Amino acid sequence: MQEPLYLRWKQWDCQSDCEYECMMTREEERKRNGERPTKYFGKWPLKHVYGIQEPVSVAFSALDLAMQFQGWVSYFILVYYKLPLQPNRKTYYEYNGLVHIYAIIVMNSLFWSSICHSRGVELTVRLDYSSATVLAGFSLILAILRSFSIQDQSVKIMVTAPILAVVGTHILYLNFYNLDEGLHWKVMFGIVGIELVVWGLWAALTSHPSKWKLRAFFISSVLTLCLRMLDFPPYKGYVDAHALWRGAGIPLSYLWWSFVCDDAVFRTTVNLKKSK
Repeated sequence: MQEPLYLRWKQWDCQSDCEYECMMTREEERKRNGERPTKYFGKWPLKHVYGIQEPVSVAFSALDLAMQFQGWVSYFILVYYKLPLQPNRKTYYEYNGLVHIYAIIVMNSLFWSSICHSRGVELTVRLDYSSATVLAGFSLILAILRSFSIQDQSVKIMVTAPILAVVGTHILYLNFYNLDEGLHWKVMFGIVGIELVVWGLWAALTSHPSKWKLRAFFISSVLTLCLRMLDFPPYKGYVDAHALWRGAGIPLSYLWWSFVCDDAVFRTTVNLKKSK
């Protein structure tokens, strides 16, 4: 028999379907015997919805993507239509280009995250891991440049080059040598940990008018990272720690873009006064 189209494009075949059905049958037996759920192929048994492996994680990733897009559009309208522009039509906000690049990278990462959670085959996992690594690396670059108000091009290169080297090496390793999930998350936690230290130091020392948002973002990011480290059986077969981590990213995205907009207003005001 030929599987429906919505299953075939996800590479669901008889073997993968059998693995899933047998896993669910075995879990029902364990539940009747009063046993706790166990992991299969290194993952908790999650119930599928129309062939989607992790429906809650997919939904939260999609909502986060929508939140990021909404934040980016709000920022775009603010800097180009509400705040004053230079005579050459450029913004007074010196980090404008970095913010636009960040928006594209984070939305790309969330897109592939949704695809990977929908069906975790080798290709989608590689794309998810690679895009997440690029996002982590660029977020660290953005954190350093903004926190230390780096404007000199030579210093920017000195900061950016080693981070890009680490990110590029890690992506090449995952795609052409060994798709190691454990190593990937160690690298990710390392990069994100350094980024949070940078944001945390700036949040503690800055006199930015929206410093409370920066501090709230820092604290929320730390709590969200801790949530990612949790590991427990899925509630009702749908919600696990990873899904909750994805869900926690939605209000975090709103808080981030709210701070970016405030920062754009603040730096535009400062730079406008300097130009007069």
